[in-house]
Amino acid sequence: MKNRLKISLENNLKVIITGSEGLIGKTICNLFEDINYNVIRCDLQLGHDLNDEKFVRNFFKSNTAPYLLNLFGLNNHQTSSDSSNNVFDISLQSFNAYLQCNLVNLFSTCREFARNSESKSIVNVSSLYSIISPDPLLYKTSKNDRQEKHIAYGVSKAGVEQLTRHLGVHLAPKIRVNCVAPGGVESSNIPEDFKIKFCEKVPLKRQQKIEELFGMFRFLCSEESSYTTCEIFRINGGYGCL
Repeated sequence: MKNRLKISLENNLKVIITGSEGLIGKTICNLFEDINYNVIRCDLQLGHDLNDEKFVRNFFKSNTAPYLLNLFGLNNHQTSSDSSNNVFDISLQSFNAYLQCNLVNLFSTCREFARNSESKSIVNVSSLYSIISPDPLLYKTSKNDRQEKHIAYGVSKAGVEQLTRHLGVHLAPKIRVNCVAPGGVESSNIPEDFKIKFCEKVPLKRQQKIEELFGMFRFLCSEESSYTTCEIFRINGGYGCL
């Protein structure tokens, strides 16, 4: 096993990372480069529009790699200045925006990647909220700046997991497809009172560092995971088990 890992690192493997300039993406790209991976970055900030199907086709024709890690996604917060998060007030336009970005664009990206002959493994990212609803009590802050998850965020991330399973079956045996479902990733943008209440629900009593996701991403973007497909890996510190 150690020899296989050594060979992988010496081969300067390639990985395409979408959402490369986001909160998680920047750190993960750097960590892959630190272990000698050739990282092909893809992000809206770099002028890459995954909502444009023609662009997606051309991008994956021009950029081939054995591994694809999809970190892009819509994850905006509803705030007190936005429209209410009440199910009767949410616009269908905002709901559809999550489905378009987190599901339709993801399907398009996975499909075009799978067309190239080098493809071996796709890694998608869902969320803690793919299987549970956000706790409304967590989002009642001491100020009038409460931030809530849009209902379509969790709905779309549940869809990411089903998309992963479907593609894992239909692209096998050539391509493996797996999903990582993080929860409670550290960020300076998170209100302190939210962090305190969130960590009370986590057995490990803290939020996770971005670096703690890297081990799973590295495993799935290597031949160490050669018999792993259609799986959802939940990394959330045990949230919800208390």
